[in-house]
Amino acid sequence: QQGLVTAGKRGEAFLMARFETHTVGSHFITLPKGFQYNAPQLPENNYVDHLVNEKLKRLRINPSELCTDEEFVRRAYLDIVGVLPSVEEYTKFMSNADPKKRDALVDELLGRKEFVEMWVMKWAELLQIRTNNQITTKPMLRYYEWLQERVAKNYPMDKMVQELLSAKGGTFANAATNYYQIERDTLKTSENVAQVFMGMRTQCAQCHNHPFDRWTMDDYYSFAAFFAQIGRKQGEDPREIIIFNAGGGEVAHPIGGRQMKPKFLGGAVPDVAGKDRREVMATWLASKENPYFAKNLANIVWSHFFGQGIIDQVDDVRVSNPPSNAELIDELGKKFTEYNYDFKKLVRDICTSRIYQLSTKTNETNALDDRNFSHATLRRIRSEVLLDCITLATQTKDKFGGLPLGSRAVQIADGNTSTYFLTTFGRATRDSVCSCEVKMEPNLSQALHLLNGDTINSKLQQGGLIDLRLKEGKTPPQIIEEMYLRTLTRKPTEKELAALNGVLVNEKDPKPVLEDVFWSLLNSREFVFNH
Repeated sequence: QQGLVTAGKRGEAFLMARFETHTVGSHFITLPKGFQYNAPQLPENNYVDHLVNEKLKRLRINPSELCTDEEFVRRAYLDIVGVLPSVEEYTKFMSNADPKKRDALVDELLGRKEFVEMWVMKWAELLQIRTNNQITTKPMLRYYEWLQERVAKNYPMDKMVQELLSAKGGTFANAATNYYQIERDTLKTSENVAQVFMGMRTQCAQCHNHPFDRWTMDDYYSFAAFFAQIGRKQGEDPREIIIFNAGGGEVAHPIGGRQMKPKFLGGAVPDVAGKDRREVMATWLASKENPYFAKNLANIVWSHFFGQGIIDQVDDVRVSNPPSNAELIDELGKKFTEYNYDFKKLVRDICTSRIYQLSTKTNETNALDDRNFSHATLRRIRSEVLLDCITLATQTKDKFGGLPLGSRAVQIADGNTSTYFLTTFGRATRDSVCSCEVKMEPNLSQALHLLNGDTINSKLQQGGLIDLRLKEGKTPPQIIEEMYLRTLTRKPTEKELAALNGVLVNEKDPKPVLEDVFWSLLNSREFVFNH
């Protein structure tokens, strides 16, 4: 009745106010009166730890303890290179007494080709690399190879984006031009650029001023004007399209019909007379003058390693969806810029921080925290990586369309190529740039497929790992230990081993029991989740 908002318990809140075209917000942390808290002295590896810990202190939250070496080696392999460590790699890491071995492992993994393959896949999702009515297999593969080459060379991300958005020429000769062939609509192209490279969903401003953000209809159509003069014509090969600057073409405001001058989102009206508008836009977008670009890419990287962004969803940056830690995302963006957009350096900062290495086990202060990174969270392994892990654990090979036998699911170039397993576990179709394309939520269909589908059962039979180890003279306890290491990246506990040995002692042929154990491990929650 008095217009007063009161807090019932400890936490944080965000309030937004809007008047006509002006939108502002304010962030609050609330604490009960007399709340007792003694901030612990916490070791910090780098600025990531410091900025997260400072926020946790304000919330009176203590971070969890560090994860174990077994948990870290599994987490790092899955996150950085998308595979499980081999038994030999596990043994090498666990036997290393160097206190800096976690940092060394991160450096080692960043140098592997699987790291490149992981991020080529993620960028291919953002760039919607797939065959469709406008792009056939040949230009699609050229586009994928263009991306692969730049990620492999650790090409500065700002230069890659500028090259992409200003690309002209044939879709065969200059593969980056396929970006404008996959999506040909002017308004949709501008929406995609804003969403992928700045994290902004401007779609709402197409018909009315955005109700929860600063963007107006003028902002929307002025930004779209940068893409109004893209020309397309057929090349000598009818499958090739030439992308060029047509020199003419405008965007009209739907209310009144006035022609809109190109204007940067949240920025100035540049001089585009006699210039290719896309080049002007691309130069600004991937520059230090754009306050959104570096922070957005840093947030995408952060989200990959923590399961959620500092701004979450990563492509929903708006006044009414503030970052959970503004200082942290600002510093990550600043560092990324200082590194000249060196992607690997940013990944190293994140993965060598203590925050990345925290346990999933909570304490009494952080059990309810789900947005301040005070503890690790259980994350279901994404579809391509999960299938590759099953294949690797069972020593089998997969065959995907257009790829040789033994290729990994992560290496599939075409978003339109999939399998029942990949679709069930949420592989992106790349129909849109939305981060929601990749489905990470576990569901009943996935559980039923693991239990009753042919993926695991057929791979257990094809691989014949149990039979092979028995023929090599390995004992059941030795085989059980290897199966645990192959799937869970840990040895069985004494309790688990005793229970399994109790079953095996009465069996003349241990093979069926060992196969059941292997099947159970591959179906376990511990295998399917990254922890």
